[in-house]
Amino acid sequence: MASWSELAAREHRASVIVLAGGVALYAINVYLTTSLLPNAVVDIGGEELYSWTMTVFLVASVISSMLVSRVLSRFGARWSYVAGFVGFAAGTVVAGAAPTMVVMLVGRGVQGFAGGILVGLGFAVVRTVLPARLWQRSIALMSAMWGVGNVIGPIVGGFFAQIGAWRAAFALLAVIAVALVALTFRALPAGAGEASADAVPWGSLVLLTGAAAAVSIASIVDGAATVILLVVALLAGVVFVWYERGAANRVLPEMTYRGRSPLRWIYLGIIVLAMVSTVEMFIPLFGQRIGGLGPLAAGLLGAAISWGWTVGTLSSSGAETDRMRRVVRVAGPLILAAGLAAYGLLQVNDPSTWVIVGWYVTLLFAGTGIGMAISHWFTAGMRVSTDDAEAAQASAGLNTSQLIANAFGSAIAGVLVSLGGPDVVGSARVLTFGFAALALVGVVVAFREFAAAKSWRVEPTRAEHDVRL
Repeated sequence: MASWSELAAREHRASVIVLAGGVALYAINVYLTTSLLPNAVVDIGGEELYSWTMTVFLVASVISSMLVSRVLSRFGARWSYVAGFVGFAAGTVVAGAAPTMVVMLVGRGVQGFAGGILVGLGFAVVRTVLPARLWQRSIALMSAMWGVGNVIGPIVGGFFAQIGAWRAAFALLAVIAVALVALTFRALPAGAGEASADAVPWGSLVLLTGAAAAVSIASIVDGAATVILLVVALLAGVVFVWYERGAANRVLPEMTYRGRSPLRWIYLGIIVLAMVSTVEMFIPLFGQRIGGLGPLAAGLLGAAISWGWTVGTLSSSGAETDRMRRVVRVAGPLILAAGLAAYGLLQVNDPSTWVIVGWYVTLLFAGTGIGMAISHWFTAGMRVSTDDAEAAQASAGLNTSQLIANAFGSAIAGVLVSLGGPDVVGSARVLTFGFAALALVGVVVAFREFAAAKSWRVEPTRAEHDVRL
């Protein structure tokens, strides 16, 4: 296993910064925008479209994440990243300069489309720009960027909102994106990527995007409409799987549906963890309503999950053997479930200082479970095939799975909060207990993947063989 110092070595440093920078830019933007929106609405109006700023961004990200392998095969690593960073900068400028909420939604759509490309490229390009011995470390670093974004985003967004300069925060993001464009020209090769140039799978794209859109809309409506939209999303997902199995061109690689392929379980493992991680969107609200915390303290409470995510990712990156990796993938969801259940038990009216401290501790513990497992699920997906084109498609599918899971998770979180209401303590308990139960599904998925992998022995590449030795 390579060391962190080797990953930061001069010959790899620029490439690592570009790959991690694309993920960090996306993650920071998500949480920064959430912090800025209340001030933005005061200036430009459109409060009735408040929730759509995330819906538009997420749906655009889902669409573009499905096109990563095609973009990579057409333009290569360097120009794919350049297009992603330039598009992100352009969308950020539009959102920051928006005179109305409708214009901001246009900017958010462009941001989301470019951002989905950037995040997907990181996991697809790592195979071509870094040696195999650095894959685990680089995946761990990129995964940790989500935790970094959840800490930096609210702090930076809150600062600019506090001084009445929310537009300047978007300007700062645009400047960073442009700087990463300059670094990309030096860090990445200009040649073509390793993905196949198949036609765009429009049928699958429409079905899966429709499911994501239905779930996203379901999170902002009430009553029977929410149930109907969730049913529509579920049906669209079922039709998507049925359609993909026989389609000539598909979103996910053919091996996902072949025999006892472990790839389907790898995707499900990521989906479960990513869905449960969306609990953090309601944590600051619970902190303010139940604990009487101020905005900054409540924001830091929500960030506790991502801090744990980062700690878990980095601390488990040294798992070198297949046995250790399997243990981590089982222990992760168990720790996540235990942490959320403990947090739910601590939800009481008029909590004491020690109870509030317990909130931070239990959420940090839960986040550790996500981080320690999800990076190894990503690595498992990258190693599932020795065929370069198929492996690149599988890598791009990892990111698509995570984005889809975030959409579904947000909607389910909203439904659980509604079921627990109108009492805020009841909402907090129903949400966290429900997601704790969902986390336990990740244990079942892990064992199913282990069983499938036994009958799907893939010979390691020469580089991977050298790593194991």
